[in-house]
Amino acid sequence: MAWQAALLLLLASLAAASGAPGIALPNCQPKCGNVSIPYPFGIGEGCFLEGFEITCDNKSFNPPKPFLDRGNIDVREIQLIEGLVVVTNFIARDCFFKNGSQGNHTYTSVKLSKSFKFSTTRNKFVAIGCDTMGHLVDEESRFNTGCLSVCNSSSYITNGTCNGIGCCETVIPNELRSFRVYVTSFRNHTGCWDFNNCSYGFLADERMLNFSVDSFSRLANTERMAVTLDWAIGNKSCEEARNNQASFACKAEHSNCVNSANGGGYRCNCSEGFEGNPYLEDGCQDMDECLSSPCTKRCRNTLGSYTCPCPLHMYGDGKKNGSGCKSISKLLHWVLGAGFGLLLLAALSSLLYLILKKRRHIKLKEKFFKKNGGLLLQQQISSLEGSAPVTRLFTKKELVKATDNYKESHILGQGGAGTVYKGILPDKSIVAIKKSKISDDGEIGHFINEVVVLSQINHRNVVKLLGCCLETRVPLLVFEFVPNGSLSHHLHGEGHKASLSLECRLRIATEVAGALAYLHSAASIPIIHRDVKPSNILLDENYTAKVSDFGTSRLVPFNQKGLESLIRGTFGYVDPEYFLTGMFTDKSDVYSFGVVLVELLTGEKPVVATKSMEFTNLAMQFSSHVKEGRLFKILEERVLQEGSPELLRAVADLVNRCLRLKWEKRPAMKEVAMELEGLRTSYKHPWVEKNEEEGDHLLMAAKCSTSGTFGEGDSSTDIMVSLDISR
Repeated sequence: MAWQAALLLLLASLAAASGAPGIALPNCQPKCGNVSIPYPFGIGEGCFLEGFEITCDNKSFNPPKPFLDRGNIDVREIQLIEGLVVVTNFIARDCFFKNGSQGNHTYTSVKLSKSFKFSTTRNKFVAIGCDTMGHLVDEESRFNTGCLSVCNSSSYITNGTCNGIGCCETVIPNELRSFRVYVTSFRNHTGCWDFNNCSYGFLADERMLNFSVDSFSRLANTERMAVTLDWAIGNKSCEEARNNQASFACKAEHSNCVNSANGGGYRCNCSEGFEGNPYLEDGCQDMDECLSSPCTKRCRNTLGSYTCPCPLHMYGDGKKNGSGCKSISKLLHWVLGAGFGLLLLAALSSLLYLILKKRRHIKLKEKFFKKNGGLLLQQQISSLEGSAPVTRLFTKKELVKATDNYKESHILGQGGAGTVYKGILPDKSIVAIKKSKISDDGEIGHFINEVVVLSQINHRNVVKLLGCCLETRVPLLVFEFVPNGSLSHHLHGEGHKASLSLECRLRIATEVAGALAYLHSAASIPIIHRDVKPSNILLDENYTAKVSDFGTSRLVPFNQKGLESLIRGTFGYVDPEYFLTGMFTDKSDVYSFGVVLVELLTGEKPVVATKSMEFTNLAMQFSSHVKEGRLFKILEERVLQEGSPELLRAVADLVNRCLRLKWEKRPAMKEVAMELEGLRTSYKHPWVEKNEEEGDHLLMAAKCSTSGTFGEGDSSTDIMVSLDISR
């Protein structure tokens, strides 16, 4: 009888195996080399869903290798349930010989089909090297990012971390399908050549990246890094896709649909209690939970689940291997005890309810006030002699009403520091409300810093802080409303190219220089902005400049020439000496302002892509053109038409002095402001000067949007035409 039972068990196992669903369509190849190819992926005609073709190369490789879309993206693993594909991509590198001359230099370029995107949860952009600047660009969506790393000794490097020393990393956006990677260096690796002669850049699955000093030598012999892709069916949501059952990919009876978290499209999973391939008919089969259940003798498998009842004299859940079954007598004692406890709790709750309700609201406001740095803010402001406290503390209710509960239509702009909303107060005044983006308590300091800095400032060309609110989960700042957008929008926004006249540009530059000079030398305590750039320069209805965003600014005592800190600022505007030494001064703002002047003159962004797909620093390019006598070849056409050669050369000379590498050789911001004001005054028509002194703001706005020749004399007739057009 024993051998008969064994034979029956074997036959049952074979029958189950023969009836088990496959991972590929019938008569289709389920593997390529060591990689399983589950449907909707497939090899050969009729074996895959559109967009999921796999090419199996068994001629060039042994074992064979699978590739996506008949391309050169080789596949390491396909994960059906998670919706992931692990592939490899090439590494960009920039290598040098010991004397600093160029060696091997390559960049990488990847473009995926519409079914795939680079996973934002698994991947990061990584640059490795001790004299390295990495850049990742998606030219289709006009997205670009990067990071940099500088060190002159391998002893500074901490193995196992990518913290900016020898290795830096940054996140990537959702829906990224294509990119190019470039790497460059600052000193051609001459300061670190003995242990690192190359810069490397790549997108990689961060779980597979274990950085150490040995990575420099390993990467020299490595061509590709593993990167993980998200994949999804089509571009419709589950709800939309179900409307067309013929094309709906979730074919299995016991399957469900999941929307992609990275852009559009959807994926399929087997329902709970089932396993297999949800893209195949009969692909999701019932799991026999009794095979792995702690419940043994009483287990009964059901469709999608199982049961394990307790004996008649007990109660509970038998699925817990007996420990879930308890005696009924114990249940009775528990019910009586619980009933008495509930009565006592109800009586106490009635007595405490009124007290707790009153204190809860007060404690919640106190909690947010402390969490958002209210005590620190009071301490910081009270410690500054002669400083004025924040004008007003707004309530949470006031700002919710002002922004219509922070409706999306009220958003004025978004950035790394937070989101800015347009708000209308009960007195009909319009304000800008900044909701700070604070992910941890360490960032509270940046918020407090911005409030403390702004409380010291009273200048017509600096955005005025009206107050703040600390009662909410994230702190809020309330500013005056500046309606005309940022200078960056007017210089680089779509349809705004060459929209500003040269006179307007010089006036804006003069106003910004005056504001920075005030911060450096006229404020009660000197202030260094540390992030001067066009997107932080706002324009009001009269095109008057307003300097904004003081989240990274610092108060500097008069007896200190410089301070040391982690590198703060925006790529392309950071003072090179501050970048290399970590020491910033008021001359760091002068360098950043010099870059802004270059943008005003050229209309270009600070990091420019060349035809050879490399990146050129705009400030360095401008200085080179001036030095070689080619100034007029780099200027924007409108600037060239409206400015006299003498004026343009004078402004270019000022720019070059602001961009000097040694901060001691740069002029002070006060000198820059005075020189710009002199250049404007000396070339303007007396009639225009007189009217501006009288506050003719309408004329100022008109001159910003009309054409003319600046620096060669304007006629009063031309000015009146400009006014008529403006009106």
